[in-house]
Amino acid sequence: MPNTQRTPHDYEALRHHALTLRRAGLSRRQIRDRLHVDNNDILNRLLEGVPVPEWTKRPNAKDDLRAKARELRKQGMTYDQIQVELGCSKSSISLWVRDLPKPERKRTREEASAIARRGWESRLRIRDEERQQTKDEATREIGALTDRELFMTGVALYWAEGTKDKPYARREAVIFVNSDPQVIRLYLNWLRLLGVEPERVRYRVMIHASADVAAAERYWADLVDVDVTTLGKTTLKKHNPKTVRKNVGETYRGCLVVRVLQSAELYRRIEGWWYGIVGAATAPDLRNRT
Repeated sequence: MPNTQRTPHDYEALRHHALTLRRAGLSRRQIRDRLHVDNNDILNRLLEGVPVPEWTKRPNAKDDLRAKARELRKQGMTYDQIQVELGCSKSSISLWVRDLPKPERKRTREEASAIARRGWESRLRIRDEERQQTKDEATREIGALTDRELFMTGVALYWAEGTKDKPYARREAVIFVNSDPQVIRLYLNWLRLLGVEPERVRYRVMIHASADVAAAERYWADLVDVDVTTLGKTTLKKHNPKTVRKNVGETYRGCLVVRVLQSAELYRRIEGWWYGIVGAATAPDLRNRT
């Protein structure tokens, strides 16, 4: 029957035909094609009141989760508890159960906050453990260090943290400044690898004037195994009252300045080594990386 102007009698006959086909289990598409009804609004009115056949329903993987979420909500569970139980997102839970009444509060706000705080602290501990595990695994990946690996590491470290010569300010001297004791230890091992005698190395401290200067001097002297009286004059940095310093407290010990005497030739070699590394790393032929 073509989709043209129809009388009420025609419409009732068409609806009767459509309902008969629907009860026989036909889909909307099948009914539309048989009756030649291309208007969705008309088709909806024709099929109104007749349930959709089960075989035409699309399966929904979340139907079971939705049913479980609604059951748990009726039992008085919160969104957090349902999330833990089912492993789905809170947004999905909210969509599924928002028409259900909220469960009565069983705890005071203080108790709920304490529980949430303990949960957050537990989560932070787990994160810290995972973070440390990753670091430990990475540490084991390094293994033993060859002299060449230490040499290359030291060159890159110096070029990142050491004093460098500039065309407008000649500074051909090996001077290294850092606040990390592990970095200082690595740097000193590198100097020993290069054959720099201990008597050619001088130390001094740079630190804010408001810090415990004497304690910092003792700390650095112990770290590099020298008498504190052999340190050079400490450089005191004045605090700018407009800035908020975060490097405060007992762990703040300023920086250690390590200077190698009579080191112009050594500096030139370090600069050359660095550019040698850069050239090798950026060369078109990468076989030199073996």
